[in-house]
Amino acid sequence: MRPIVPSQQEVAMLGVLGGMGPMATVDFMGKVVQNTPAACDQDHIQVVVCMAANIPDRTAAILGEGTDPFPAMRATVRWLETAGATCIAIPCNTAHHWHAALQAETSVRILHIVDAVADTLAGQGGCIGVLATSGTVKAGIYQKRLALRGFSCRTPDAAGQAEVMRAIRLVKAGQLAEATTILRAQAEAMVAAGCRQVVMACTEIPVALATVNGALRSVLVDATEALACACVEACTTGAADPALPLAV
Repeated sequence: MRPIVPSQQEVAMLGVLGGMGPMATVDFMGKVVQNTPAACDQDHIQVVVCMAANIPDRTAAILGEGTDPFPAMRATVRWLETAGATCIAIPCNTAHHWHAALQAETSVRILHIVDAVADTLAGQGGCIGVLATSGTVKAGIYQKRLALRGFSCRTPDAAGQAEVMRAIRLVKAGQLAEATTILRAQAEAMVAAGCRQVVMACTEIPVALATVNGALRSVLVDATEALACACVEACTTGAADPALPLAV
């Protein structure tokens, strides 16, 4: 028997297309809870999560080295829709390469992580550092969308990008200490190159840099938390189903 789920008119429900990777999804869910204005259990938003760890590697697909993850992501989006989601979040930056294609498959709004980041960036325009997977960088996910908001993006050189990828793999393997050292150095290099803010544009990166304090912390932008805040706003202000954003 299929479960009875509430209609969109009855309650807002966040759907999470997770598992990319699992630790990053848990981090995202913690930030949803932390950013929800709640005094008791009943004040929190309802959430349905699919930890779809079987989705093929997104960077490998973008680089032409792996299986297309779109069919698996589409199937998960449809599952979330059936489960009653009134808006959907994908706590994986690289997966947003398929955002427009996924949005075309559902009438449920899929929030865009770069839009959420752009809303949090201080000031108007300027150069923003982007620490992300090689797939996110090659696809121009941040470069294209932030340009519409007046920002330019800087990414690491080839050697630096290889180090970022190594650190991301270390986080996925649970080796946080080494990943933290690598990513701190790459973030500091972005600042030294003239970036006034640095986006942690892979959901593994905030996990590794969670303990960073001081001046560097003040310029880091957590894409995971930005998306979490956007989800809370969508589910608590009745903004879960506005006009869909322009696809980029």
